[in-house]
Amino acid sequence: MVNIIESLQNLGVFIPILRTIITVIILIIAFNLILHFIKKGLLKRAKTKKQISNIEIFSRVLKYIFLLILILFAIFSYSGSWAGLGLGLGLFSAALGWALQKPITGIAAWIMIVIKRPFQIGDRIIIGQDKGDVVDITLTHIYIGEIGGIVAGEENSGRVIMVPNSILFEQKIINYTHQDDYILDQVTVTVTYESNLNNAIKIALESAKKHTKEVINITKKEPYVRTFFQPSGINVHVRYFSPAKRLQEISSTVTKEISDRIMKTKGVEIAYPHTEVIYRKKTK
Repeated sequence: MVNIIESLQNLGVFIPILRTIITVIILIIAFNLILHFIKKGLLKRAKTKKQISNIEIFSRVLKYIFLLILILFAIFSYSGSWAGLGLGLGLFSAALGWALQKPITGIAAWIMIVIKRPFQIGDRIIIGQDKGDVVDITLTHIYIGEIGGIVAGEENSGRVIMVPNSILFEQKIINYTHQDDYILDQVTVTVTYESNLNNAIKIALESAKKHTKEVINITKKEPYVRTFFQPSGINVHVRYFSPAKRLQEISSTVTKEISDRIMKTKGVEIAYPHTEVIYRKKTK
């Protein structure tokens, strides 16, 4: 009888260990199941090898964090101090959150990009003051091929901007090519009040149509004109849809076409700021 009691007492020593092992196994199974479904959902939305690689890295980071928390849990669970476990996890979470605030926010922004797809690689976007073509999307940064920058306009400068993912929750995002590859652009010419306005409109329309034939065939949207009074003449705005990444090229070509045609057309003159003095004979 004494031997049985001693055996039971010895067995009681192993109860905390068994309890901890069983709890850890349950947590590992639950974590792996949750991570599996999250990873599967993200992989369905991934389109490039880089995005798939990012998902693998993200899942690995989660595993490391979970492993660290699990070790702390096992230690406190075995010791039986659940209050200490709660306090320890609370302090650890606060310290980790403070130290990794920006990286964690960046990873959350990356998840938002993968799921919501506000833009993807190849899109031309504006984030805050940064404008360019998306070259790469990583867990922490977006790489943008800058347009403009050291020169005015919509042409690639050759520089690459690294934008932290964390600022995506703070800045507005403008996507040139979210719906399609074409956006509205315009060329403006100011003609004198003495000019034949109808001929000026005709020149502007024909010039735009000539150099946007392919776009018109795809979008089924014809160029159109808007006119406005100005102190030195009338502004003729010809508006047309243009490939987002060829805005400068198309507008430059249309501008030259309009200028060449106006130079050859009588009754249409380009207005510019100047002063005219008109003498009139005094009548008695």
